[in-house]
Amino acid sequence: MKILVVEDDADTADYVAQGLTEAGHSVAVSRDGPDGLARANAEKWDLLVVDRMLPKLDGLALIKAVRAAGNTTAVVFLTTLGGIDDRVHGLNAGADDYLVKPFALSELVARAAALGRRPRNAATETILRVEDLELDLLARSARRAQEKIDLQPREFRLLEYLMRHVDHVVTRTMLLENVWDLHFDPHTNVVETHVSRLRSKIDRGREVALIHTIRGSGYSIRARP
Repeated sequence: MKILVVEDDADTADYVAQGLTEAGHSVAVSRDGPDGLARANAEKWDLLVVDRMLPKLDGLALIKAVRAAGNTTAVVFLTTLGGIDDRVHGLNAGADDYLVKPFALSELVARAAALGRRPRNAATETILRVEDLELDLLARSARRAQEKIDLQPREFRLLEYLMRHVDHVVTRTMLLENVWDLHFDPHTNVVETHVSRLRSKIDRGREVALIHTIRGSGYSIRARP
């Protein structure tokens, strides 16, 4: 994979770059937020490894700016802030995974490999449809009844997962694992908040609601209640 490491600490940057290079990846290093953002959006990368505490532009703001530019490159967030809220803020900003410092290099290499294996748009379908809702996987756009719907990257992934499981109930655990890549429960309302936000964009003002809460089970996207 082609990986950009955005890390201002020289020792950490060299350590990470060497480990990823030895694992067979092509690695470049950026030492501050503005340079990292510029390079992230100027070149095609398979993975961004971004430190939380960067000079001039912090990692959280960098990730948000990357996602706002429509860049869907996978992101691993490095942070010394180990609290659940701090990690959730990183994921909500658009990170796909995170590691709390200090971390084992082998774990970073393994997580990079896992993100590399995960298809970003692997299905042969390029457009998903449920009733009058349309999700274009190539253009990264959503429309309902031909009206454009603006979605944040995480909302897009959430809607894509629901639409790939149309008429089926998806549990909170399934969403955490497949949309947030979390294999544990962070004990926050991150799923509920995103579903509520997505529902307001998809269903508000519509005669037919498509996103349904299945009490005690999870969520489903379908035309009928």
